Amino acid sequence: MTTLVFIHGPGAGGCADSFAYQLSHFPGSLAPNLPGHLEGEPCPNVEGYTEWLRGWLWAQGHKRDLVLVGFTLGACIGLQYALEYPDEVAALALMTVAIRAKQRPPRAYEMRLDAVKDAAAYEKWLEYQDHALMFVDPELRQRLMDRHRQVGPLSQYNDLVAIDRFDVRDRIHTLKAPLLLLRGIDDPTQPPEYELEIQEQVPGSRYLKLKDAGHFPMAEKPNEVNAAIEALIASIESTRVAPSGNAG
Repeated sequence: MTTLVFIHGPGAGGCADSFAYQLSHFPGSLAPNLPGHLEGEPCPNVEGYTEWLRGWLWAQGHKRDLVLVGFTLGACIGLQYALEYPDEVAALALMTVAIRAKQRPPRAYEMRLDAVKDAAAYEKWLEYQDHALMFVDPELRQRLMDRHRQVGPLSQYNDLVAIDRFDVRDRIHTLKAPLLLLRGIDDPTQPPEYELEIQEQVPGSRYLKLKDAGHFPMAEKPNEVNAAIEALIASIESTRVAPSGNAG
C-alpha cells in the first residue's frame, strides 16, 4: 500500500498548511513541516532536506511505496529522494519544479533579506506573497498569509538559495519512478517552462497544465490536482503483479 507524502516549499505559507486540501482529501497522508519552517534550523541544501525527510519517514516505519508530492523546494526534495533511493519511491507528482538553477526576477534574494531588516520592506514582501496567492480561496489564502508571518522572509531566502543550488541535469535520465508534472499556466511570476526539459528526459512522464492556477496548483485547483494524484496512484497500483496464489 502506498503512502502519500506532501512536501512544501517556501511559498503558500512556507509550511505543511500549503497542502490543507490534500490532507483532508487523502486520509492517512503525511505532510511534515521542514526544519527551519515554523521551528528548527534550516538544512543547507536539498540533499540535507532529503536526508532529514527520509529519517522522519523511517522513524515512522515508512520505508517503501512512497508517493512524493511537492512544489518548488518540496519538488526538488522529492526528485532528489527518488534519484538517491529509487527502491523506496513508487511515484512522484511535482509542481513548479526545475532541474537547474531558476531564472529569478531582479533583486529576488535582496527582497527577502531587506524584509528581515526593514519594516517597509517587510510589508512589501507580504504584499508579494499575497499577490502570488491570487488564485487561492480567501479563507485558505488568509491562513497561508498568517503562516508567512510566522515563518518569515529569512526562511524563504534560505529556501531560494537551496533551490538554486539544485542541479540534477546529469542524473535526471536515471529516474525510475513514474512522474507527473503539474504547472499553473497563469502564474503571476511567469517562470520559464522548466517542465519541458524534464519531460523530454523522462520517458513516460505526464505533464498537466492547469488554467486559472499559478505557482501553487495544489491550493489553487485542489480538485484537479487531487484527481491527478488519484490517477497516478491508480496507475502504479494497476501495474503491480498480484501473487499467483499457487501453494507449490
